[in-house]
Amino acid sequence: MYCEFDILLARTMGNKVILYIRNFIFGAEDSLVSTVGLLAGVASAGVGQREIIVSGIVLICVEAFSMSVGSFLSERAVEESLSNYRPQKSSSLPAAVIMFGSYLVSGLIPLFPYLVVTVDRAFWQSIVASLLALFVLGFISAKILNTKILKSALRMTIIGGLAIGLGVVVGTVIK
Repeated sequence: MYCEFDILLARTMGNKVILYIRNFIFGAEDSLVSTVGLLAGVASAGVGQREIIVSGIVLICVEAFSMSVGSFLSERAVEESLSNYRPQKSSSLPAAVIMFGSYLVSGLIPLFPYLVVTVDRAFWQSIVASLLALFVLGFISAKILNTKILKSALRMTIIGGLAIGLGVVVGTVIK
């Protein structure tokens, strides 16, 4: 389950810190991409602003909980498989809370424009804000993990941008 990079980081930063960083990055990235992809796709299909906002709020709430439960269950399963497992020293609950929080807060970034401007303007503002947030997330994660900053920031932005584009294409085709 853990790769060589995880083992190297564990030696320098500690297992719990790596788990928390991973959950924060995963939650934030998945929320930005999923939320803006859904919002852009639904907006591309010509749905009204109220329905777009409701869809976004439902997605953010359900997925924040779902992702945190997935984090908790998978981490707990791995912990319980280890011979030195002790429930009182478990990292699964704090990791799940970090996942929930990062997903919930990050999802508000692409949703916010739809709350304050028209759908036509919000569509592009949401995409741009999400791409900028992905770039910043890649930048910050590279700084924390001591990896190549520009490579990490661009990779996060480009791959996330592809997923956003998919949401627009699907919404346009279904329209």
